[in-house]
Order: sequence, then C-alpha cells, then structure tokens
Amino acid sequence: MVFRRKLYDDMLYWKAELSNRYALLIQGARRVGKSTLVEEFAKKEYDSYILIDFSQKYDEIDELFNDMHDLNYFFFRLQNIFQVTLYEHRSVIIFDEVQLQPLARQAIKHLVKDGRYDYIETGSLLTLKRNVKNIVIPSEEHRLRLYPMDYEEFRWAVGDEVSSAGIRQAFLMKKAVGEAVHRKWMRDLRLYMLIGGMPQAVYEYITTNNLRQVDIVKRKILELYDDDFRKIDTTGTASRIFRNIPSQLTSHASSLKIATTTDKRASAMLDTIIADMEDSLVINMAYQANDPNVGMALSKEPNKYKMFMGDTGLFITLAFMDRDSTDNIIYNKLLSDKLSVNLGFVYENLVAQMLRTAGNELFYYTFPDGNNHNYEVDFLLSRGYKLIPIEVKSSGYKAHKSLDAFCLKFHERIGERFLLYTKDYQTDNTTTYLPIYMANLL
Repeated sequence: MVFRRKLYDDMLYWKAELSNRYALLIQGARRVGKSTLVEEFAKKEYDSYILIDFSQKYDEIDELFNDMHDLNYFFFRLQNIFQVTLYEHRSVIIFDEVQLQPLARQAIKHLVKDGRYDYIETGSLLTLKRNVKNIVIPSEEHRLRLYPMDYEEFRWAVGDEVSSAGIRQAFLMKKAVGEAVHRKWMRDLRLYMLIGGMPQAVYEYITTNNLRQVDIVKRKILELYDDDFRKIDTTGTASRIFRNIPSQLTSHASSLKIATTTDKRASAMLDTIIADMEDSLVINMAYQANDPNVGMALSKEPNKYKMFMGDTGLFITLAFMDRDSTDNIIYNKLLSDKLSVNLGFVYENLVAQMLRTAGNELFYYTFPDGNNHNYEVDFLLSRGYKLIPIEVKSSGYKAHKSLDAFCLKFHERIGERFLLYTKDYQTDNTTTYLPIYMANLL
C-alpha cells in the first residue's frame, strides 16, 4: 500500500525547478517510507527509472562507480544490467541507501553536470555523515527530510479526507466545535497516538484492525533502532538512553539526566553519542533557550535538552516494553482515555512530534520559582518579532503557573500564549486554550 505523503509536493517542485542543477536527497530514519515514496514518484513522474538498492550487493554495479570517466559506457552498462531504457530528460536514476556506496554519492557531481537524467538519493543522515571518508561530498544536492506520517497523512491513510480540513477551519475561525465533534476528533487523535506514523504500523492497522498486531510491528522497528544504536556506540550508552526516554519524560525532569540514564557513566564521547542519536532522526531533541527571544538558536544551551521519540506510536510501545507484548486491553483503555496513568508525558511527546514535522525546531525554557523548584514552559516558537510560549496539559488546565510566570518575566517579547489540552477550544483575556489536535497549525 502506497500512502499519500506531503513531501511529494516538495519533490514535484524539485523536479520542475531544481533537477537540472541538483540531485534530490531524501533523508530520514529507517522505516519511514523513503524508498516507497521515491519509487512511487519515479513511476508517476517519469517515463522510466532505474532503482539501485545499495543495501543489496551488486558487484557489477560497484565496479561501475570505480571509474566514471566514460559516462556513455556507464549508462550503457546500467541500462543493460537492469534491462531498462533511459530517456534523456525523461528518466530518473535512484540511489537507494546511497550511504552504503560512497562512490555513488561522489559521482553525483559529474552525473548532474552531464544533465541527461535526474537523480534521487535516499539515506540516513547519520550514516551519510559517517560514510564520507576519502570522497568529495557533492554540493549538487537538494536535501529534504521525510518524517513518520503526520496526523493529517494518517487521517488520509485511514480514508478520512474531511477531518483535517475541518480542524484547520475551526482553528482559523477560533471557535469551539461542540462536544460531539470534539470527542470524535480527540478519539481519532488518540488512535494516531497509539499507532503512530510508521507506514508499516499504519498498514498493519488498516489490514488487520488489531492493535496487538500493530504493536508487534512497532516492536520490530524498535529492535531495529536499538540494534542500530548498538552499532554506532558499542558501549551501549546510546541504547540505554534510547530505551529510557519514556521514564525520563515521566519523571518531569527539566532536562535529560544522562548520568541517571547511563548508570552515571560519563565519557568524553557522550556529546558525540547524543549528536549521532539526533542525526539518526529517530528522536526529536528540544534544547533549553537561555535567552528566549527571536532567533532562539543563538542562545541554545547544547548541554541542556529533552529527548522525545520521533514517533509517538513507537513511544507508547517503548513505554510498555516491560512485557513481551502490549495487550489489546491496554490499547483500548488508552484509546478511550480510561487507563489509570498520567498521559501528560505522552501528549508532550505527541506535541513535540507534531511541531517538529510541521517544520519547527524545538526549544523550551526553565527558570527557578524561588521555592527550590523550577518553572518550565514546554515549547517555544518564534513568529515574526514575538515569542509563542506553549504549555501542554492532559488535565488541570486551569492551573498554568509556569506559563503565567514566563509571560510576566518576558512580557515585552510575548505574542500569543497557548495551552494545549484535551478539551475544546476556548480563550480568556490572556490565554488561548487549544485542543491538542491543532498543535501542528501553530
């Protein structure tokens, strides 16, 4: 099953405006659907295509990239190996998992300059950065990132073409939608929260309608990620940090406690490990903004951060990894919002995912309250010359001391202020209360 993805429109723009000067490089975590999307694009938008999957071993192909001086011979061999005819300016060549063949990536410079065909590469940001020894990194790449399916893409996948437009309209009107509609939209959002946006998990739900089967798929993806982290860090530190993301968020820590996560094991390699985890695109990082203002990257505190899962469906499964499988009854209670656990940390991860896939870098702010505790604003966005502070609540929305204290402290910098929660739209004289399903519209 091929799902509709928003990145397709960006790919169309590249083909129309940029493909004569740049190859397209699609970056993303494993299993987010890069290969499927690229091949679907090639089928629909070109007269023919060749897909070279470098995760498979092609001795004959590898030999071709050792000598790129005769491109006529290169294209002749390529067409005969794959039994595909290439048409000038109407065909595309895909380098899938290009990080596994660095010489193919290096060849992009010459292939783009040749101009006969278009080129699309896919790969992981982490491995693309690592596998560059002894090659010239091409500047002729237009880079896009593919994330897990966002909420709107998920609704499309399950056959709902209406709700997302309705949510957007309600957001623009700044009106409550009423109890019945809101209750349905919140249940739909919780379903997305449980399944997540990994295409394999979504496909499993559509074909089986069984959340336990979906959970099995998600566990296999988590095992794959865990194996990847053990490969990049043989000490096991990255793996332990990854597996402890739910407990860190549950503890309401103002920043990730690496010493706790790694059994107090500190090393000079820790910064590299965290950077590698971020580059994997499996996680989303939120950094403390020491001086929250427009241009928050200028005051980013690199050693103070929170780590979220890039996909909330995987986060749910990771949170219940203390058993062999997550029972359907747990999923059903989560879906109906009747499980006796505080879901605040889950909603915070969901908001982080929704904001990140909408194109926002993630920042937060903490400061002392004078009573040996800290105020914390969960997320900060900048819009124009103003800051947009956001607090996330799963209950008790009338108490928002951190948001109030932050806005008092930085009142000259504040635009709108939002509290994201599980109830319908409302507003008072100072705060806009938005249902969480509108988070990506901020």
